Amino acid sequence: MVFELKNVSFSYPGGSPGLSSVSLKVSEGERVAILGPNGSGKSTLLKLMDGLLFPESGSMLFRGVAITKQVFSDQNFNRSFRKSVGLVFQDPEVQLFTSSVREEVAFGPVQLGLTDEEVSARINNALAFLNIQGLEERSPFQLSAGEKKKVAIASILAVNPDVLLLDEPTADLDPRSVWEIVDVFEKLYMEKKTIVVSTLDLHVLPEVADRVYVLDEQRTIRGSGPTKEILSNLELLNEANIIHIHKHGRDRTGHVHL
Repeated sequence: MVFELKNVSFSYPGGSPGLSSVSLKVSEGERVAILGPNGSGKSTLLKLMDGLLFPESGSMLFRGVAITKQVFSDQNFNRSFRKSVGLVFQDPEVQLFTSSVREEVAFGPVQLGLTDEEVSARINNALAFLNIQGLEERSPFQLSAGEKKKVAIASILAVNPDVLLLDEPTADLDPRSVWEIVDVFEKLYMEKKTIVVSTLDLHVLPEVADRVYVLDEQRTIRGSGPTKEILSNLELLNEANIIHIHKHGRDRTGHVHL
């Protein structure tokens, strides 16, 4: 088991709620989606799974090891975890910080202590994987939204983690860019990566996940199951504020709004 969360709760400073009694499991090589409306705690959950935040109650295991502040003080564990797990933030500009795409993608491999030749190979492989060769000397901040998202993903892939956490990777992208990112998911799946993706995009859900956990506005798990089963459960999706079933006209015929 890669991740196992049991009754995990988290609040931000000042008492703002983040998550409430969340339990879930992610197995090796699995594609799992965290589906929920804005403000349901999707980003918070991924940050917890990445060891950027820590539960105030409940337990969280990564491959059988409890994820706590204390365990990250062990440099061997910290290094191993950071090589194994990579998080792509929803807003790539939060993640990007160097003056060129090449420097951005090189940062992780350099921190791993790789040789110049190994770093160069990691950069080239990551750029080719995302099909963004030719952007190496461009500033990340002068790219389109889709290109920025790809660079952010490439910077994580260059470290070669076997677990990828992606926070709403198709948000705010044009249709072509959305499906280019979906194609990346398929390639990652073929490489047997473990993928956890948060999303509110029902259209791409069948393409990026085999199993789904549904978060609601109370920031807790409202339901879970195979993707096809979740998508067919309109009552669940309506209750979690992911779709809206609205009655129209004199006959009050129900229509679903995504």
